Amino acid sequence: MNIVFIGAGRLATQFAKALYAKGHTISAVFSRTMESASALTSMVGGFPTDTIAALPLDADAYILAVKDSVLPALITQLKEGREERPMYHTAGSVPMTVFEGVHHHGVIYPMQTFSKERDVDFAHLPIFIEANDDESLKVATELAISVSDNVRQLSSEERRHLHLAAVFACNFSNHCYTLAADILERYGVPFDVLLPLIDETTQKAHTLHPRDAQTGPAVRYDENVIAAQLQLLVDKPLMQQVYDVMSRSIHESSIIPTPHISLND
Repeated sequence: MNIVFIGAGRLATQFAKALYAKGHTISAVFSRTMESASALTSMVGGFPTDTIAALPLDADAYILAVKDSVLPALITQLKEGREERPMYHTAGSVPMTVFEGVHHHGVIYPMQTFSKERDVDFAHLPIFIEANDDESLKVATELAISVSDNVRQLSSEERRHLHLAAVFACNFSNHCYTLAADILERYGVPFDVLLPLIDETTQKAHTLHPRDAQTGPAVRYDENVIAAQLQLLVDKPLMQQVYDVMSRSIHESSIIPTPHISLND
């Protein structure tokens, strides 16, 4: 397919590279800066531009991989003369209705954390798609299955909750690594001493429900240990609050089953 990318950030870079590797043509890349657009086109071809009006009018698909907040304004500019062309955003929390005035549209949401510097293997990456009509769904499906064998349809409402879960599983977990690194750095201990622990915790998630794998003082709510560790954070009041709230949440989760709501119901 002939694809135009709007955005040249982390997700756009990895997704464009994956599509290009599977034989799709990236005909143009728009970014706010020519430097970013040029960096991506140097890897996947096409021409770079910092002007929406300069983009082709006849692409098979326009993929918007940009900040959520700029989607409405960019769509308004992009749809001029392209109202009949399929357009897709890649955001987890933005509903499909953002494409007001675009006749064929949808969502292609690759659920992963992306960096420009680290290539991502899309082969088994879950990609969630949605579209407003059969034609748009066909294009979204073809693009998604060309790079991944794990493609699922999901509504905007379901995707919002999926994205929320991803924030907890990825962004919040990574922030906990940052807090742990800060504690260790105060005493000259390298962060990599935690890597075997992190790796084992991650591996457990492949075979155990996270609730069943949970260990530590918060599960049994060992007040002596918790109080002592809170005291160690007395000079870090915000981190102290995080520890306290997280400990209470862990304890409550260990005794109160979470209702199961299927994202595919």
